[in-house]
Amino acid sequence: MHPLFGRASRFLLYSAGWLVLGVLLALPLAGLTHRPLGGVLAFTVPLCVVYGQVCLAAWWVCLSRPLSEPVRAALSQLTAALLCATIWGVTATVWGNVLARAQGLGAPDRAMLFNDVAVLFGLGVPLYLLSAVAHYLYLAIEEAHASAQRSLALQVSAREAELRAVRSQLNPHFLFNSLNSINALVGSDPEGARRMCEGLGDFLRRTLQLGAREAVTLDDELALVDRYLAIEQVRFGARLAVERDVAPEARACLLPPLLLQPLVENAIKHGVADRVEGGIVRLSARLADGALRIALENPVDPDARARAGEGMGLDIVRKRLAALGDARLDAGRVDGLYRVTLTLPWETARA
Repeated sequence: MHPLFGRASRFLLYSAGWLVLGVLLALPLAGLTHRPLGGVLAFTVPLCVVYGQVCLAAWWVCLSRPLSEPVRAALSQLTAALLCATIWGVTATVWGNVLARAQGLGAPDRAMLFNDVAVLFGLGVPLYLLSAVAHYLYLAIEEAHASAQRSLALQVSAREAELRAVRSQLNPHFLFNSLNSINALVGSDPEGARRMCEGLGDFLRRTLQLGAREAVTLDDELALVDRYLAIEQVRFGARLAVERDVAPEARACLLPPLLLQPLVENAIKHGVADRVEGGIVRLSARLADGALRIALENPVDPDARARAGEGMGLDIVRKRLAALGDARLDAGRVDGLYRVTLTLPWETARA
């Protein structure tokens, strides 16, 4: 179906344009032949509106003869232009004779009718070719739009694949560290190892639930962090303390699932675990400047040798945020503390 038929407003606007052309054509004809303007309008306006519908045939010719075959396309369009102009001339002859039988319409006589038909035939060819050009332009624009949509879809698919690949690294990394911790407790604290296994099972069930979502609330993410901290509390006991300062309005904000756990794990592994006395992990969340800002701090042993790189946990989170494109992670030492700051778009869950 022709795209013009998809919306009545477009079709009416298109027909109105041909009606205006009929009026403009009637003015010089009436002046040159000294006929009443009303009679000439009765002759030219219906013919132009009808020819406007005939010119829509260029759509199907354009589809069957794309510009990738320029010679065949040109021959086909020229043939169609001559055919449509001939049809217009025949229609004009019939319509002129109909008007000639009517009284008081100022229809052209035979000589004038012949001249009028010749004029219409001469105009019909370029008018059809203009219609063909317009149709080719429309098809080119549609193809460019479709190509842009396909490109965008491919980019989205590539980004989703990258996110899935990065997220798939998370659980193996966490399990490796957790199993090492359980192994360390088996000999010295079997009961603690058992509780740690139970906590690990509960944590993994929760990660399966949250990991299947595209986004979770900060409240859900913090609940998962609590399960992880319960596991680590078995290992570190009083050496591990957690302070949390989360603004109530931030709890409903959305963020990618399993984003905070690797950061907390990194803070414990490379901060608290390196210190004999342990330390405090501080987590805060605020809304500021249209963004959700999450900060995580842990103490750093000043005598500990500086690590090469940031660790896998930070690397995974940084890659995930880079794939999102509109979030960032900043990390570094500040006054004896290691501070990680996440900045994400402020979007709240819909009720």
